Amino acid sequence: MPLIDGDGYARVLAKDHGKPVMVNFWATWCEPCRYEFPMIVQLAHQYEPKGLVVLGINLDDDADMHLVRDFLAKNQPPFPSYRQKPGIDVDAFYHAVNPAWTGTMPQTIFYDRSGKMAGYFFGGRPREAFDAAIRAILSSPAPGAR
Repeated sequence: MPLIDGDGYARVLAKDHGKPVMVNFWATWCEPCRYEFPMIVQLAHQYEPKGLVVLGINLDDDADMHLVRDFLAKNQPPFPSYRQKPGIDVDAFYHAVNPAWTGTMPQTIFYDRSGKMAGYFFGGRPREAFDAAIRAILSSPAPGAR
């Protein structure tokens, strides 16, 4: 799993500029994350063919990598997974990702086609909330479109 910090996160998002993007931040120690992740996988299968880019960012420590590998093997996400770089200033990472984020998990961020943050969820949300947020970014205009 590639390691990222705040700058790396910006580069990962830049690769998909022009596409609607959903990024899920999770960890194996986070019970709501473990509950929500299979739904994120289902959403990816449903919406990636319609143009949605889904990314996962894991926040586990190095010592828990065996749990992370087992969790990913069990859930088989069809999207790339990254991991927060160990040893970085976590608060600075949170702020770089979303200035409103203080570490509440899970966090999911939705970006429209222009790369602008269109919304985010702190903590678990029902499937309907995800469907609505995804439909909104899928219908966002392409950059430069009128």
